[in-house]
This record gives sequence, C-alpha cells and structure tokens, in this order.
Amino acid sequence: MRQSVPLLGLAQTLEKVRGTSSKKEKVALLSSYLKGLRADDARVAARVASGRPSERGSKDEAQVGYSTLLDVLREVTGATSEDISKIYLEHGDLGEVAEEVLGEKKEQTLFSEQLTLAALDEAFQKLRAAKGRGSAAAKRGIVKSLLLSASPLEGKYIVKVLTGEMRTGLVSGLLEEAVASAYGLSKAEAARAHMVLGDVGAFAGKAAAGEAGRIAMTPFRPVNFMLAEPFASAKEIAEHFAKKVYAECKYDGIRAQVHRSDGKVRVYSRRLEDVTTSFPEVVGAFEHAKGEFILDGEAVPFAGGRPLPFQLLQRRLRRMEDFEEARKKAPITYFAFDILYRDGKETVDLPLAERRRLLGRALAGSSARTAETVDVRGEREIQAAFRRSRDLGYEGLVVKDPESVYAMGKRGSGWVKLKEELDTLDVVIVAAEYGHGKRAGVISDYTFAVRDGDMLKTVGKAYSGLTDAEIEEMTRRLKEITVRDFGYRRQVRPEIVVEVAFDSVQRSGRHDSGYALRFPRIKRIRTDKGLGDVDTIEKVERIFSGQKLKVDEK
Repeated sequence: MRQSVPLLGLAQTLEKVRGTSSKKEKVALLSSYLKGLRADDARVAARVASGRPSERGSKDEAQVGYSTLLDVLREVTGATSEDISKIYLEHGDLGEVAEEVLGEKKEQTLFSEQLTLAALDEAFQKLRAAKGRGSAAAKRGIVKSLLLSASPLEGKYIVKVLTGEMRTGLVSGLLEEAVASAYGLSKAEAARAHMVLGDVGAFAGKAAAGEAGRIAMTPFRPVNFMLAEPFASAKEIAEHFAKKVYAECKYDGIRAQVHRSDGKVRVYSRRLEDVTTSFPEVVGAFEHAKGEFILDGEAVPFAGGRPLPFQLLQRRLRRMEDFEEARKKAPITYFAFDILYRDGKETVDLPLAERRRLLGRALAGSSARTAETVDVRGEREIQAAFRRSRDLGYEGLVVKDPESVYAMGKRGSGWVKLKEELDTLDVVIVAAEYGHGKRAGVISDYTFAVRDGDMLKTVGKAYSGLTDAEIEEMTRRLKEITVRDFGYRRQVRPEIVVEVAFDSVQRSGRHDSGYALRFPRIKRIRTDKGLGDVDTIEKVERIFSGQKLKVDEK
C-alpha cells in the first residue's frame, strides 16, 4: 500500500470544522490540513470531506445499509439495540452513535495499525467492488475491519461517509474555496477546474499535483449541468427579464449529457453517472451524426407525438424489465437544448443564441430533436407558453435569456423555470418517524391517508413544508396520540389533518390505497378540520383519471 497520512488528522479537522459556524474558519481549517498532503491523499481527503466514499458519477457506490452498520456496531461493541436506539434518538445521526459506542469495544484487532487515508480508500474500493452473491457478508466484513481499527472519532466519520450524513457545513463552494486556498489557485481557476472535473476529490488531487490550470473540457468526461432558478409566476419572470426571451417546454424526463467523439456516443446523468446502457435509443439517435460534441438535453419517454409518464422511465432505470419490453412501453426521444463543446472547442462562454445555432448544426444527421421553443415577451406571452406546454403534457416551462452563458453546476439567473402543483388533498396522519441531523429528536416524517368508506388508506409520506416551530408542535401532539411506539417510528391516532400538494398521482403497490402521490409537500395544518373532512379515495381516483399522463407502477 502507498505511503499515506493517518485518517485521524482528517477526522480531527472535520470535527473542528463541524464545531464552528464561521464559513471563513471552516475554509481555513480544511485548507491548512490539505496543504501538507500529496496528490493521492488530497484526493481522498477532499472527497471524504464532501461526504462521498467514491468519485461523483462512479457507477459503483460503497452502499452499506443502516441495518448492516447497526449490526456491526452491536457486534464490535456489545451495545444492545436499546442502547443504540436511545443514543440515536438523542442525536439523530448514526455517526454520533458510532463515536459514543466505539469507546467500549468488545473485540480488538490482533495487530493494531493506525488507519490511513490510503487504507480507507482501499476499503471503500472493496465495498464498491462487492457485488452479487455473498456481497452482503463481504461488505459486513469490510466495515467490521474498519471499525475495529478505528478510534471513536475516526469511526464517527467513517459511518458519516457511508450513510451520506456528513453535516459539517462544508458545502461545495466552501470545499472549492479550501482547495483553492491550499494550492494557490485563483477563484476563477478553481471554479473552472472543479466544474470541468465534476468531482471535488479529482479537483483536489489535480490541484495538489499542480495540474489544475491545465484541465480542459473533453468528451467522455461529464461536466456539471447548469440549473434553472424556480420562479412562482409568469409575472415574476416577465419582470425578471424585461425583454424578449426563449420559452422552452419543461420536459419530465432524465437530464442527460450526450458525448460524441470518434464515432462513439455515451450518455451521462445529472449525477455524472454513465447511463449509456439504459438509453440505447439515444445512442442510436446519433448513429449518423458527424463531428465531436457534448450536448445537454432531456431523455423523455415519448410516443405518438406526446410525452409518456415519467414513472415508465423510472422502471427502466431500476431495471424492473428488460430493455426490449421497456422500449415498447416507453420509447425514448432525446430533446437537446444546449451544446457545451464542438470539434475541440468549448462553447459554454458563448451566448445562448449562438449556442443554439451550433446545436442545430450538431444535430444534423441525427434523429434527436431540439427542445420546443418560442420567443416570448411579457407576462401574457409567458403564461400562454406555459399553458401550451402543460396542455401538451409537459411539466412546465423553462425561460432563458438569449445572451446567457452556460454556467456549469450553477443556478444561473439566465435560466428560470415555472411549474405548478397538480392539486391538493386533505389527508390525515396515521404514522410518523423521527428526523435526522438538524431534525434529530423531533418527529418530522409523516405518513398520511385518505378515507375509503369506513377505512383509511395510505397514499404517501411527506417531510417538507412545515416550519421548525410547527414541527416542534407536531412532535408534541403526535407523542400524545401515539398508539404504538416502535422507537424510530410510531403509529398514531388519525386526528391531525394536513393539506398536501403534489405533482401527480400514480398507481402503486407501496401503499394500501393502490395509489401514491408524487412529490407531496405539506401546505398547511388544517386545525379547522377533523377526520370526517379528510378527502376520499374516490377523489384520488378522479385526479388520477383526469391526468394527461398516468401510469400503473405495478
């Protein structure tokens, strides 16, 4: 194994970072730590600090479930389920549980060696490689070996990375700033290198090696996508731009970057993951295209001139059916709306109007389509374009400034989006769970139901929409009406009515109603309503039947 620094130094640094609310101090602490690291260690340290065990976009993730981590912690320390449950309810964070119980290990390694960043990276690689029969036992063994060798503080951050619950306040921008400060990069150099590489670990490694200034966009290395800022109304959008702009249909599909070079085509998701094998139609669409390019667009289930429900696309991504069956049920059309690279030259800094002309030329010979777009000016024209998009079965509208550049990885003010909720339902809470992190110790996840005759049938679960004060009050009320307490979860008397908004309804076997609300969020607590005022399953069915797009998840 290569020479490497101890993991403990990183864990101590992250603990200090977590302990300060000052963004400037967080950056200074991490920057100071990174300065003394070699490129390989800098890569691992920055990635761990971001809360990831693997490179962003990696096909293989070091997935370890809560149950496995809990089992290993009990096995290594001798702590009981009751002990762990009590600590978890206090902190709402499994990393905190690990730190507290690892101080009393029941088992010890025969030859105690200090964990290094290289050893941690190797263990994460083994976790990613564990697949198929016997993989669960293999992962359990790898995690056990790590935690046996780890100090309580190291164990805390190992578990935090594996659960994806780092919570040190080191958001992407601060990580980028810390790397830039450690290796003497300007803000512009750091931003560009980070955006092109797409992964903070790769960025830190290149920066430590003095190679950050030589990074260029190239096909088959995906870059971060530009995002649209949400706006509440057509009026707000009109006032924001105050000029003629482009209005594109907002597709309900999978955001996809298409890379073509030397006759080869690959497709990447918003997570920068290679999803080429999931979209053979997209690859086929560019079979007769010419030249080298990187496109941004949306892979949309589409047939008969209209979009199909997004849930059909989810089935394909989850590999719930073979591709031939998937292509029959939900053939994919690629709608391109931007070009980032063309024949050896980056185009992201060109105005959108010029990029659209280049995009049209790049699509020549392909069967991909450009996004449906109209020129609009003012509230009335934006609203009309929005209604047309909705009537066609699309999700809403994206409005873009013709002069905007492509801001990789950012919500640039040059792109804004307009959506609307499908409907609302009055539902009653029947079960609830404790939250994590900032919501530790409060009950913040609510399972809700509608009436079906004399029975209640669940249709979804929501954990957004309430203020901190409302969650505190909800916690108090739910404890008072608990029927059965399962520790993290509790069944409650159906008394609390809430109004939930949602984007669509789909048939689903996950709930006993046979339906599930998509993207539910709580609009308000209806203290003025009781169980008799809760909406019925018949209303859910009417909403489902009235949708332009509908799907049976089963």
